[in-house]
Amino acid sequence: MEAFFIFLLVIGVAFLFAAINVLREYERSVVFFLGKYQTIKGPGLIIIIPIIQQMVKVDLRTVVFDVPTQDVISRDNVSVKVNAVLYFRVVDPEKAIINVENYFEATNQLAQTTLRSILGQHELDEMLASREQLNLGIQKILDEQTDGWGIKVTNVEIKHVDLDESMIRAMAKQAEAERERRSKVIHALGEFEASEQLVAAAKKLEESPQAIQLRYMQTLTEISGEGNSTIVFPLPVDLISSFLKKDK
Repeated sequence: MEAFFIFLLVIGVAFLFAAINVLREYERSVVFFLGKYQTIKGPGLIIIIPIIQQMVKVDLRTVVFDVPTQDVISRDNVSVKVNAVLYFRVVDPEKAIINVENYFEATNQLAQTTLRSILGQHELDEMLASREQLNLGIQKILDEQTDGWGIKVTNVEIKHVDLDESMIRAMAKQAEAERERRSKVIHALGEFEASEQLVAAAKKLEESPQAIQLRYMQTLTEISGEGNSTIVFPLPVDLISSFLKKDK
């Protein structure tokens, strides 16, 4: 008889331990009664009747998931490797457990296919220059498609857009050609402005012969200050002509 009571006591203690559950603040429990959905419980202390009731814990914290590198062909037929990071959380434990077998794996696979599909509709320049818009577009699509699973996609960030070596070299050559073109344009503009200034100066000197003489004197002063032993002195043609006329 005593052994029977000890057996019942052990069964009772085991039953009590199986019935009492404590859930943390970020946990919820989806409770099933004889296989049918019953309610959502938590956080805190909850009582579950063993065998008759079953519970499935769900973590409500935000999950940070690295989307594996995907091979993407852009709209302009450039092959790139793209990876991203996905932030999502469960907002409806009932849908997350009942409507999909494994919400984590389902969200993972959906993120990969959506990343390839959306980026394939854009050109390479858009992938490199408009990441913020692409992030928002992918996040919106994923959030809509996972709504039936009780998932809220809060953010998507494209991490890397990697090009193959041949494309990197081609882009480097293109950038170098663009820099050379800009340099030539700037040089041509400088030459054009300088020629305009020279034309204006020539017209000004032509209007004032005395200014030409002053310029000659200034040039001679600069040359003599440099310690040169030989000085070539330019004379105006009209001045020489005046001397020739006097000799005659």
